[in-house]
Amino acid sequence: MILADKWKDYEVLDASGGEKLERWGKYILVRPDPQIIWDTPKKDSRWKAPNGHYYRSDKGGGHWEFNDLPEEWQISYKDLIFNLKPFSFKHTGLFPEQASNWDFAASIIRRRKESGKNTKVLNLFAYTGGATISAAKAGAHVTHVDASKGMTGWAKENAVASGVPHESCRWIVDDCRKYVEREIRRGNKYDAVILDPPSYGRGPKGEVWKMEHDIFDLIKTVSQLISDDPAFVILNAYTTGLQPAVLSYMMELILVSKYGGRVESDEVGLPVTVPDLILPCGATGRWIADV
Repeated sequence: MILADKWKDYEVLDASGGEKLERWGKYILVRPDPQIIWDTPKKDSRWKAPNGHYYRSDKGGGHWEFNDLPEEWQISYKDLIFNLKPFSFKHTGLFPEQASNWDFAASIIRRRKESGKNTKVLNLFAYTGGATISAAKAGAHVTHVDASKGMTGWAKENAVASGVPHESCRWIVDDCRKYVEREIRRGNKYDAVILDPPSYGRGPKGEVWKMEHDIFDLIKTVSQLISDDPAFVILNAYTTGLQPAVLSYMMELILVSKYGGRVESDEVGLPVTVPDLILPCGATGRWIADV
C-alpha cells in the first residue's frame, strides 16, 4: 500500500463504528467512512467533543454539527498551504491520502528540471488543486481543469496561499472529456497527465460522468495528448470494484503498449494512530515513462 505518512498538520487519530476521528491542524473532526466496518472502544476523549461532526442520514446525505469551528482555516503540507472549510457531503476541500501522489509527481518534475527538461502537466478533475499546486511548486507548468467554477476558484486561492507563480498555472472550467477532445484537435501535447475522477459527476452543462463506464475511453483519448518526451500519468480511483490490478491493466493496455515505460498500481492509505492500522482510501495507478 502507498501511504501518505508525511503529514504534520493532518492525522487520523482513531477509527471505529463507521467513523474516523481526524485532526486538521488544531481542529478535530469526526466524519463517516464506509471502510470502517469494525467497532472498537472509542477511548480518545476527543470523540465526545469534536469541532465538527458530520452525521450521515439513513435517507441519503447528512448534516454537520459544529463546536467552535471557524468557517475557514488553513493547514500545510511541506511548502503547500491549503484553505479548508466543511461543505456538503462531509468534505473539507482536501483529500490527504493524495499527498503520496503529490510527492511522486513532484520528484519526477524536479528530476527532469535538473536535467534541463520542462514538464507540462494536465490535471483533470482537478478539484481544489492539491496536485496542481504541488506540481507547479516543483517547477511544472500546469493546466488545471475542473467542471466546477467554485472548486477552481478555491484552487486559485490555494495556489496564492502556497506562493505559486501566476504564470505557472492555467485555470479551465470545463467538462474534462470535452476539453481533452479540443486539445487533441488543437494539437496540444502534455508531458504528464493526472486524472482524479469522481465515481459519478456532472459537467457544467449537465454532462454525466460514470467512472466504470467512461474511464477506459478517457484514458484512450488522453493517450493522444502525450508528448514525445513524456514523464508520467497518474490515475486515481475511489469506485468500489476498480482495484489496483484493473488500473494496471488499463494503463498497460493503452500506455505501455504505445509508449513503453512501466506501470505501478496499489491501494493508497492513511495511517491511523490508535489503533495502529492503515485506512484504505482507494487505488492509484502510475504510468512512468523511461525518465
